[in-house]
Amino acid sequence: MEKGPSFFAVGGRQKMASLLRNVAAQDDGSSLVTSSPFKTLSMMSLPPPSLSPSLSFSPWLRELKSDERGLCLIHHLLNCANHVAAGSLDRANAYLEQIALLADRNGDAMQRIASHFSEALARRALRLWPGIYHSLDSAFPVAESVFARRNFLDLCPFLRVAYVVSNQAIMEAMEGEKVVHIVDLSVADPTQWLSLLQGLRRRPEGPPHLKITGVHEHRDLLNHTAACLSKEAERLDIPFQFNSVVTKLENLDVEILRIKTGEALAINSVLQLHTLLAADGPKVAGGQQLTLGEFLDKDHIPSRDSAMPSPATRVESVLAALQGLSPMLMVVTEQEADHNGSSLGERFVEALFYYAALFDCLDSTAARASVERLRVEKVLLGEEIKNIIACDGWERKERHEKVERWARRLHAAGFRAAPLSHYSLLQGRRLLPDLGHCEGYNVREEKGCLMMCWQDRPLFSVSSWKCNKQPFH
Repeated sequence: MEKGPSFFAVGGRQKMASLLRNVAAQDDGSSLVTSSPFKTLSMMSLPPPSLSPSLSFSPWLRELKSDERGLCLIHHLLNCANHVAAGSLDRANAYLEQIALLADRNGDAMQRIASHFSEALARRALRLWPGIYHSLDSAFPVAESVFARRNFLDLCPFLRVAYVVSNQAIMEAMEGEKVVHIVDLSVADPTQWLSLLQGLRRRPEGPPHLKITGVHEHRDLLNHTAACLSKEAERLDIPFQFNSVVTKLENLDVEILRIKTGEALAINSVLQLHTLLAADGPKVAGGQQLTLGEFLDKDHIPSRDSAMPSPATRVESVLAALQGLSPMLMVVTEQEADHNGSSLGERFVEALFYYAALFDCLDSTAARASVERLRVEKVLLGEEIKNIIACDGWERKERHEKVERWARRLHAAGFRAAPLSHYSLLQGRRLLPDLGHCEGYNVREEKGCLMMCWQDRPLFSVSSWKCNKQPFH
């Protein structure tokens, strides 16, 4: 099976990493963000693109070799983001025209990344015209998003490793318990719990009575998961009950989770807690007029609901409510990324690093013509990129943060770290070769958490938590 070239592969990985570290915006002065990891380096002398709408002024771009094209795309993307953040839309448009000549959704990793990031920048610029902006904001059907997540599960090992490690932590915490109740904060797929059922069936003391409460805004997905798990539990002769809670996580009322006395409770969250950080946008004091650059660069989109709590209040409230249920264990899987900066520049640089690694993961496992890879990049990763770059305020849900920040929030809510066991970590390591994903992928332990990496870059983390005996103050 022929596969596309991999920028992070042996030899190529260092080249791509070097480009991402060293290319900085060179046109019109300042770099994208002064605190960014990019260092100004005159690796390529590129004149600012003409403001003419014609593309005929740069036919030489089509003749660039792959590595030269990648360098040029990074250069243009950073400069385009710089101009969008500053409100220089004529300049941004000129760069977008140049990028359009080089980017390709079906090309190599850098071409595909550039295509998604340039679309996100274009959408951000269109925020000045809300009618046009929102008319383009058409979400994919739920079924298509489900297919994309399933394809990601199959093509990259990260979620399967997270499931195995999380399940092992839950089984260790629930050893000897007769009634186990798991609250899953977003049940969109039965895969994790099918594996848990099989693990519980092998317990020396026999399986417990298992209850799973699934939280999701789409009832059809909950019904599908319930049917799959009930069928498997019956086959394995495990007493089982599935409760559906149809709601968004931000609107969750823990009273409807139906936690009963005597149940050993575990809470599971996979790539969900960061959505609680969505803001309704900072208010501008005294009606001060914003400049074009300030308008485009900050979280200030008005909220649809002026009574909406602040993001800090919302996440603190939900975590405190979950801690109040006194779970024996809470397992959290999140993106190990920093995509919640208030300015476009901060998020753009971090996202470019992060998604370059993810696109390369897909290059290592899927053919260039793979329909599944294309669906993952378009429906899943591409939508995340657009949300991180083009959206702000209540619209921006993909507010990924690293495990250190989640640790502070969880401690404040009354949780304490429960380091994953050596055996849990070993299970994660053993799974990679079993799935056929070995070269390039690795897992490592950091302060009791599992880090799932591509090469040397952590992309996802798994951490586990227990309740403090006394609330944290």
